[in-house]
Amino acid sequence: MPNDYDVSRTLCRWYDTHRRALPWRDTRDPYCIWISEVILQQTRVAQGMDYYHRFLERFPDVRALADASEQDVLRLWQGLGYYSRARNLHAAARDVRDRFAGCFPTDYADVRSLSGIGDYTAAAIVSFATGAPYAAVDGNVLRVIGRLFAIDTPTDTSAGRRLYNDLARSLLPPDQAGTHNQAIMEFGALQCVPRNPDCSVCPLVARCAAYAAGTPERFPVKQHRTKTVDRYFHYFYVTTGDDLFLHRRPAGDIWQGLFELPLIETSAPADLDALMGTDDFRALFADTGNTQFALVAADVRHVLTHRVLHATCYLARIQHPSEALLRLTHTSRAE
Repeated sequence: MPNDYDVSRTLCRWYDTHRRALPWRDTRDPYCIWISEVILQQTRVAQGMDYYHRFLERFPDVRALADASEQDVLRLWQGLGYYSRARNLHAAARDVRDRFAGCFPTDYADVRSLSGIGDYTAAAIVSFATGAPYAAVDGNVLRVIGRLFAIDTPTDTSAGRRLYNDLARSLLPPDQAGTHNQAIMEFGALQCVPRNPDCSVCPLVARCAAYAAGTPERFPVKQHRTKTVDRYFHYFYVTTGDDLFLHRRPAGDIWQGLFELPLIETSAPADLDALMGTDDFRALFADTGNTQFALVAADVRHVLTHRVLHATCYLARIQHPSEALLRLTHTSRAE
């Protein structure tokens, strides 16, 4: 596949003018770049910025992260979601400490071997840190390339992945890999956006096959649409005196090890009367005495990649804890 560095030069000129001032762009430290890349997975830049600063303040180097407890890492991660990212960060930091003497690697294969790091993240880290010629292909890059060449091959097929990776490499100037990767990703984030792109000011419009066809929003093509599942969580803020009861999620769950209020999950919407008829409710509130319930929040929706969570929360004031509640973690509400 022939190289086309004119596209890269155009993107880099655009980037010089339009790039956002982001703190992880001011460093070549692979550890800091790694932290930023993991935080920005599934997280908007505006939200991720505070976490990036907070994370580096608490764990300024890979040894500090490796030596921390998993609970400390998860606590700092609270609010970002997708907690497997935090667990993989912690596991990878320990691996770097043990295998690389605490020095974050810059060789692509070494970086790729760490927990939670795939092809894109490895390419981003080594190209940003050292300028090594690896094409970083994320969702923004897929969109730019898909439109530029009007590619009908779906991105989520083996043939599509090969084609997009080949095209990404063909655009990559070996002596400007890091800047090019930053530029094409920023271009996809700010200019070549998913909906209603302003093609009138696009510096690549004369070369864009999707624009020429009049269908830029059709690309990139995806074969399989993710099916979402609705889950209904009914939480109970159970108190007696100053005690508060918390449940720790079991292993094998995407929220494993995290604490939450006692929960009843249903397959469909359910009000309090319906919940009272379940075995879980009867076990939770057996022999709790005169219990008063109050609705605190109803059907709070949280959309994840593969599921939509519907959360309802009740305040439950009890006189005596049940056996089921005593098996949970209880703490002071003041904490």
